[in-house]
This record gives sequence, C-alpha cells and structure tokens, in this order.
Amino acid sequence: MKDIVAGMVNQFEAGKMSRRQLIEGLTIAATAAVASPAMAAAPAAKGFKATSINHLSFGVPDYGKARDFYVDLLGFEVKKDDGKQCYLICGDSSIVARKTQDPAGKTYIDHVCYTIANWDGKAVEAELKRRGLDPKPGANEFSFIVKDPNGFGVQIAGHPHCCEA
Repeated sequence: MKDIVAGMVNQFEAGKMSRRQLIEGLTIAATAAVASPAMAAAPAAKGFKATSINHLSFGVPDYGKARDFYVDLLGFEVKKDDGKQCYLICGDSSIVARKTQDPAGKTYIDHVCYTIANWDGKAVEAELKRRGLDPKPGANEFSFIVKDPNGFGVQIAGHPHCCEA
C-alpha cells in the first residue's frame, strides 16, 4: 500500500496526474485497504446445495411402537428393520426410529440427514475438513456426519435413500 501511495504522489509531482486524479486514487487505495481485512474475514463461498431432508433420526424407548404408529397412521413403508432400529419411508423422505441411548429412556432427535446436489464424496469430505468439521463416514460411501456449532448431528448424503438401502 505504501508503494502505491508513493507512486501516485510521484506521478502527481511529475505532473503526470492531476490533483483530482491523485485524490481519487488515494480514496480508492484507502477504501481497498479498509475493505481487505473485512473481505478476508468474510465467510467462504457457500458450501453445498441441499435438495431435501433425507431423513430424521430419533431415539425412542420402544422403536416398534414408533414404527407401528407411523405405518398405521401415515402409511410409511418399513425398510431395514433389524430389531433395534428401522427406516420408515415416506416418498423421498424417511425417519429412522432406533432404541434410545438415553439412560432415562427419553425420546430425542439424534441427527438430521440432508441430501445435497452434485455428490462428489472426495470433494464433500475435503470441504467439510476445510471448514474444520471433522467428518465421520456415514452408513456407506454416500454420506458424512458432522456436528453443527451446537453439537447437533448433521449428516450430508449423496442421494435420497443412501442410508437404508
């Protein structure tokens, strides 16, 4: 910055720049100097484009009761029921009901999984790492799990039914 200002002053003193041009040049240089730290601190470009909520995972005291409730009331389709958890499918969305890990037997939401556009597993993992999110592999090569700023589980997936197939 110092060299730029010195160059403009030299041009002015040599008669190669008018006073108006000098003031305009100094104003632009000063504005750039002030804006640079703000631009450096600005958040990185937007990450991914979520296209849908892939699934919601929750722990329940009796996953079988939860399964039956959603099947009987809303017509969800059951997939991958292993006796401890099951996937309940509704169109392109699903919920995962699993036996709670809470010692008091409380129901809680474990994580939300989002499907993103243009899945590229290596690029997704690299972006998550670049953001300091420590990605963990999901159920297969089509998803990663991270924590949001409040410690809530966020799963990022490559296609709508990446985890229950």
